[in-house]
Amino acid sequence: MTNTKKRLPWDAYFMQIAVQVATRSTCDRKNVGAVIVRDKTILSTGYNGSVRGMPHCDDAGHIMEDGHCIATVHAEANAIIQAAKNGVRIDGADIYVTASPCWDCFKLIANSGIKRISYLEFYRDERVLKVAEEAGIEMRQVEISMD
Repeated sequence: MTNTKKRLPWDAYFMQIAVQVATRSTCDRKNVGAVIVRDKTILSTGYNGSVRGMPHCDDAGHIMEDGHCIATVHAEANAIIQAAKNGVRIDGADIYVTASPCWDCFKLIANSGIKRISYLEFYRDERVLKVAEEAGIEMRQVEISMD
C-alpha cells in the first residue's frame, strides 16, 4: 500500500519544532523557541527562560526595563549556549526561530557563524535586516500551517 500522506517541507518541519520548543518558555510575556540545524540535522534548541537556577518569570514576576523583561536569556542565545556547552559546532548552520532576533541575539547569531535565519514572525528590530544583508546572512520569513 502506498503512503499518500504528504510530508512536510524541511522549513515547515524545523519551524514547527521551534514552535514546540517555545512551549518550554518560562516568560509569559513572549514564548520564543529556536532550533539550530545543519544538513537537515538538529544541532541544538533553546527557549527563552531565566538564568539557570534562578526563579522563572512565570513564578517570580518580571524584571522590566524600557518595556521589556530582562530576566530571561533569549531562545537564540540559549540555543547557541547549549551547542557550546555540548561541544557542537554551529558554524555554517541555519537557525529557525519563532520570532526574528533582537539586536543582541542577532549579533550572537552572526558571530557564531550561522548563515541563515528563518523566522516565523518579524519582531521589532529593522536593523537586523540591513546588517544581515551587509554581513551575508540570509534572513527569511517562513509561513507554516499548524494543522
